[in-house]
Amino acid sequence: MTSALQMRPLEYIVLEVCLPGATPERAGVILLDKAANRLYVKARRDWESFETEESEVLSGLEETIESMVRDHGAAETLAYIESTFDGVIRSTDRQQTVAADPEARLRRLYRENVNTVGAVPVIKLSAAAGGLSEEQLPGDVIGSIDPPSGIRPAPGMFAAKVVGCSMEPLIPDGSYCLFKPHGGGSRSGAKLLIEKFGSTDATAQFTVKVYRSEKRMNEDGTWEHERIRMIPLNPEFEEWNLTPDEFKVIGEFVAVLPAEE
Repeated sequence: MTSALQMRPLEYIVLEVCLPGATPERAGVILLDKAANRLYVKARRDWESFETEESEVLSGLEETIESMVRDHGAAETLAYIESTFDGVIRSTDRQQTVAADPEARLRRLYRENVNTVGAVPVIKLSAAAGGLSEEQLPGDVIGSIDPPSGIRPAPGMFAAKVVGCSMEPLIPDGSYCLFKPHGGGSRSGAKLLIEKFGSTDATAQFTVKVYRSEKRMNEDGTWEHERIRMIPLNPEFEEWNLTPDEFKVIGEFVAVLPAEE
């Protein structure tokens, strides 16, 4: 647990898009860590949905702000934004907060103050990275989460909690992870979330492992799986052998989602 001594004061503003005749829409958060001279920015990714000639300019807002910080410093950039952003983009009054992890606090402020455009659903299942556990099937959405910076949400992406230690150190026990649909092609070496079929149709068992396939060529030129292995990253755990009719792929691992304060 984070010690109170590690907490430090932060300041933030919320950005709004204000189009003529339209209700202002929340569009991003800028967080200042004055002691570290750092400015953290998180903005919406759907600028093209705003019917304005300035959409292209808005889409580069984060890069523009980061460039200003490099040239002028964090505190000076935030002050400039507050004094000059009064057109299509406006800023709210500066507010105070405290946190030990500014990036985690930025994500939380974004979720609290900006709509969830670009978020991906969080699915209620436990991807058992140690053993298999019976959980609900994918589709039971319990919330949403925004992908980390640098990862654009795509159709079919979802997040789920991974339980167990077999994929450590990459995936710590209890982490929420981002998954995408497997795009076809070779699966060998991919880190996959699979459903392993149980004794009845109602049993859904999930796990994350590295997929390896050994193939056998037939005399007619076709091939078939000789062995499918699901391999843990943690050497303390054993790999599994499966046949193609014993499982199906639910998603491909993308990233561990950072913890939020």
